Amino acid sequence: MTFLIIYLIIYGMKAKKVIFLNQKGGVGKTTTAVNLGSALAKEGYKVLLVDFDSQGNLSGAVSADTSKDGIYEIVSRETFDPEVVQSTPVNNLFCLSGGINMAGLAVELVDVPQREFFLKKALKGAEDQFDFIFVDCPPALDLVTMNALCFTDYVIIPMQCEYFAMEGLNLLIRTISSVKKKLNPSISVLGIVFTMYSKRANLNNEVVEDISSYFNDLVFETKIPRNVRLSEAPSHGLPINAYDNSCSGSKAYNQLAKEVLERVFR
Repeated sequence: MTFLIIYLIIYGMKAKKVIFLNQKGGVGKTTTAVNLGSALAKEGYKVLLVDFDSQGNLSGAVSADTSKDGIYEIVSRETFDPEVVQSTPVNNLFCLSGGINMAGLAVELVDVPQREFFLKKALKGAEDQFDFIFVDCPPALDLVTMNALCFTDYVIIPMQCEYFAMEGLNLLIRTISSVKKKLNPSISVLGIVFTMYSKRANLNNEVVEDISSYFNDLVFETKIPRNVRLSEAPSHGLPINAYDNSCSGSKAYNQLAKEVLERVFR
């Protein structure tokens, strides 16, 4: 907690904003947002998880109620309401739930002026109340995702260690670069994190080697392993460190949290 107090004095109270993005589904975006957020919360950081996906998987993974008002209502009203924030089973970890209402958001915003900045406007009031704001994006480069890109400071790209997961990575990096030039000059890629990794799978190791050689320091050293307990935890509405803190998945996310802190505050 002493480090947290020192950091607040030096860096101020503004939250570090991070989105989890990959246009391919099933690569571990939600799992990484939830469990990295929970690992930071265990270290004493106040973390807000934003479920920006109509599937609502992040909400379920932390026992949030998707029938209550959440991020859709906040974006629609363009005003942050702390009463809408839900607590989770982990101290210091909070959630703005998503759900089916998010499915129509892109259509609702399509003809609205400054349509890329609704999330930024809506969450402005939250930035002095949390240390980190994590946004779990849908698996698409659509208007909803563009709102997340215009809101954030950093992008974390979870990536499955398979060939097809590689194909869209250059497009994603180009999209982020374009947003940086035209809409959000403060955005940067915090890192690429490999998920569902098995060191015994030759293809996994080939993908890691190829991506690491090309993107160099953007790749996190920590790799998230394939782990049954990681797969089980969401069905119990718990992050992995609240479900089984001794498993390999929990240890990996704890290590990833240390890397993230080093990169954010270096």
